[in-house]
Amino acid sequence: MTYFVPTAVEDVAPAEVAEVDLYHPKSFVTKYIFSQDAKVIAIQYSFTAIAIGLVALVLSWLMRLQLGFPDSFDFISAEAYYQFITMHGMIMVIYLLTALFLGGFGNYLIPLMVGARDMVFPYVNMLSYWIYLLAVLVLVSSLFVPGGPTGAGWTLYPPQSILSGTPGSEGGIILMLVSLALFIVGFTMGGLNYVVTVLQARTRGMSLMRMPLTVWGIFVATILALLAFPALFVGAVMMMLDKLLGTSFFMPAIVEFGELRDYDGGSPLLFQHLFWFFGHPEVYIVALPGFGIVSDLLATHARRNIFGYRMMVWAIVIIGGLSFVVWAHHMYVSGMNPYFGFFFATTTLIIAVPTALKVYNWILTLWRGNIHLTIPMLFAIAFIVTFVNGGITGLFLGNAVVDIPLSDTMFVVAHFHMVMGVAPILVIFGAIYHWFPKITGRMFNQTLGQIHFWITFLGAYSIFLPLHYLGFLGVPRRYYEMGDTLFIPDSAQTLNAFVSVVALTVGVAQVIFLFNMIWSAYKGKKADSNPWRATTLEWQTPETPPGHGNWGPELPVVYRWAYDYSVPGAKEDFIPQNVPQEEVPNAEGGVGLAVPAAHPAE
Repeated sequence: MTYFVPTAVEDVAPAEVAEVDLYHPKSFVTKYIFSQDAKVIAIQYSFTAIAIGLVALVLSWLMRLQLGFPDSFDFISAEAYYQFITMHGMIMVIYLLTALFLGGFGNYLIPLMVGARDMVFPYVNMLSYWIYLLAVLVLVSSLFVPGGPTGAGWTLYPPQSILSGTPGSEGGIILMLVSLALFIVGFTMGGLNYVVTVLQARTRGMSLMRMPLTVWGIFVATILALLAFPALFVGAVMMMLDKLLGTSFFMPAIVEFGELRDYDGGSPLLFQHLFWFFGHPEVYIVALPGFGIVSDLLATHARRNIFGYRMMVWAIVIIGGLSFVVWAHHMYVSGMNPYFGFFFATTTLIIAVPTALKVYNWILTLWRGNIHLTIPMLFAIAFIVTFVNGGITGLFLGNAVVDIPLSDTMFVVAHFHMVMGVAPILVIFGAIYHWFPKITGRMFNQTLGQIHFWITFLGAYSIFLPLHYLGFLGVPRRYYEMGDTLFIPDSAQTLNAFVSVVALTVGVAQVIFLFNMIWSAYKGKKADSNPWRATTLEWQTPETPPGHGNWGPELPVVYRWAYDYSVPGAKEDFIPQNVPQEEVPNAEGGVGLAVPAAHPAE
C-alpha cells in the first residue's frame, strides 16, 4: 500500500470553509471581561472553576474533620455534614471537572491545535461562560438562604430531596436545580462551538486522523455531554415542578410526619434512571479529555510517537458509545430484575476492553522512549497508575454480586475518588504544567513543582487506599458518625483519623501550586516558543503567548500527523506538523528526508 505524503503547500487540498471573521475588541472591557477570544474565555472558565473547586476542597476538609474526629466540632452538625457532601460532590463533578476540561482546555486548545483563528461562534462562546458563571453564583447563593444548601446527597434522589425532613429542602434544592439547568444551557452553547469548530474550522491539511488525541478526547466528550446533559436537564425541571407545583413525576403517594401528602403515582426510580443516564457518560465526559491530554504528554516527554494512533482514536469513540449502555450498574441495589443486572454487568466489563487498550498503548509508547521525567510527565505517569487502580476496583463494583454488599461502604467512595477525583486532577495538573509556558510565556519553578507533585501523589494514595480497606470492613458511607457499631473494630476510627490528617495536609499543599502558578506567571523564567520541543500546532504560533487570531496573516498548513518524534534520518527528534517534507533538516546537515515521515494512520 502507498501512502501519499504532501511535500509542498500546493500538494495540500484547499480549505473547505472560509476563515472565521474575528471580532476586534475596542476596550479593556471587550478584550478581557466580555471577551470573544477563546483563549481569554478559557482562562475565565479555568479561574472560575478553580475558585469554586477550592470551595469544594474546604467542604471536604470539614467532612473529614467530622469523620476523623467525631463530636469534636460543634459547628459541624448532622444537617451541615450532609449539605457539605452534596455541595462537594456536585461542585467537583460538574462545576470544576466538566467546566475545566471542556470550557478551559477545550476553549484554549481546540482552535490552536486544529489551526483555527478562534471558535466558529465567538459571541455564543462568550455567552456560554457568563451563563456558567451565573450558574456558579446561583449555586453559591444557596449557602446563604434560610435552611442552607440542599443536603440530599449529590445525586439528589427524590423523594427525600424535596421533603421537609431533608436539610435545604426549600430554597436550597430549588437553587441547586436552577443552577444545574443554567449550567447545561451554558454548556450547550459552548459544546456546539467545540464540535462545529473541530468539524468545520480545521486548517489546510488537518484531516481528522491528523488531529492530536487531546482534540479527539475533547471532541467526543463534548458529543457525549450534548447527548447526556438533556437527561439531567429534564430531571431537574421535573423535580422543580414536583417541588413548586405539586406534580408527581418522581413523587409517589407518601406520608410525611404522619400527614399524607398530595403526591401520587410518581416514580423515584425514574429520576435515578435519568440521573445515571447522564451520570455515567459524565464519567467519560471527564475521562476522555484526560485520556487525550495524557497521550500528548506521554508522546512529547518520552520523545516517541504515540503507539497505535488509529486504535487510540477508535477506542475513544467506542468508549463514548458504550458509556450510554452501562448506567444502571449504579442501580444494582434499587431492586432491578437480575437479568437487567446481568446485562449491565456485561456491558460494564465490555467497556473495560477499549479502556485497557489505551493503557497498553500508553505503556508501549513509553517502551524504549527517551523518557524525560519532567513535571508534566510525572503527573501523566501518576494518572496511568491511578486510573488502572481505579479501573480494577471498578471491575469489582461492575459485578452485581460483589457490588451489592459493597455498595453502601467506603469502598465505593475510594473507587469513585480514584477514578473521578484523583485521576482527572492529576491530568489537570500535568496539563497546566505542560501548557503554562504557552499561556504565559514563562516556566513554572521546577523545584516547587516537584514538591507539589510528590505531596499530591503520595498523599492521595494515603487517603484513598485506606478507604478501600475500611469499605471491606463494612464502614458505611454517607454516615455522619459511626457510633457503637459492633462489627467495626476500633482501629477503623484510628485509620479514619489518619486519613483526615493526610487530607488536610494534601489540601494545604495545594497552596504550593497556587503560589507557584501566580509567582511564575510574573517572575518565572521566560520560556521559548516551544520549550518542550513538541510537534503539535499550538507550539508553532508566531507569538508566545498567542496573539489575537492566533496565527498572524497566514494560517498554518499541516503536512503530517501530530506525533513525528525520533524520526530516523531527521536532525532533530521532532518534526512539527507544519513543516513540509522537503524542509525537514536531516542528519547530514541538509534538508529533506529520503524516507517520508508518514504514518499508516494517514
